[in-house]
Amino acid sequence: MLKNTLVRLACGAAVLISHSAVAIEGNGLPIYPDGLENYLSGALPGPGVHLLMYAGSLSYNSVRDKHGDKLPIQDFSVDVNMVAPRVVWVTSAEVAGGQLAFHALFPLLTVKEEAFGQSKRRTGLGDIAFGPALGYHFSESAHAVVGVDFVAPTGYYRQDAMANLGRNYWTIQPAAAFTYMQPSGINADLKVMVDFNFRNNDTRTRTGNAIHADYALGYGFGNGFVAGIGGYAYQQIASDSGPRSGDGRARAFSIGPSLRYANASGWLFTAKWQQDFGVRSRPKGHQLMLKAAIPF
Repeated sequence: MLKNTLVRLACGAAVLISHSAVAIEGNGLPIYPDGLENYLSGALPGPGVHLLMYAGSLSYNSVRDKHGDKLPIQDFSVDVNMVAPRVVWVTSAEVAGGQLAFHALFPLLTVKEEAFGQSKRRTGLGDIAFGPALGYHFSESAHAVVGVDFVAPTGYYRQDAMANLGRNYWTIQPAAAFTYMQPSGINADLKVMVDFNFRNNDTRTRTGNAIHADYALGYGFGNGFVAGIGGYAYQQIASDSGPRSGDGRARAFSIGPSLRYANASGWLFTAKWQQDFGVRSRPKGHQLMLKAAIPF
């Protein structure tokens, strides 16, 4: 009985210290997987139903304070493995000069958290994202997508639990993505998002709104391959509010090698490995992101 009580107290202490150290409630990671998108993020396909498959391995082994210094959290680590199918329906309708489309993303997660000698692993559905979008094709090389996502609190969540799969609050996320692609020559992509977070009613805390972007820059070799660099940038633009407000506003950047292969039949594969730097008020680590587009 005493042993079980001590274990619960240790787990609770780990979670509470994490809350005070970071500016994003929970394990300190944002609701959107940083760097998820890569090349061709702003190029909407033709009318029809399309399946995109995302996969990722995200690993964090330290927590940084508002000055970027490593906090002495014993045995800290967060590892997230993700498989996330995205269904995209591009209609034949035109709205405001753009192709009308709808999508839904279903993240399947395995999350493992460790701190102070305690460990927890959990597997299941994360927070589902869905919403409308408009696609624009300015030329064969230049494309854009604008839309808004709604992130629903569908993932497992318990207050003070380790390895939660969701955030227990809604987020509205306007987004705009731009693609410049050439079979031979420069290729560039940028997806910019703004998070408007609602309150977590269990903790009465609201994580501050944030702006973040995924990017990729590379060179096309004329055979479907593009190679270059990619990563993300994240910056909280509003402070937290509520009993579990974090210390400072979270920020992070990353960079690493990025690869793309696409063919005329509509098959697409991208891979990106990225290392975090300039991290403040959140965990620091590295991520591997994969994406495949499967035509019907």
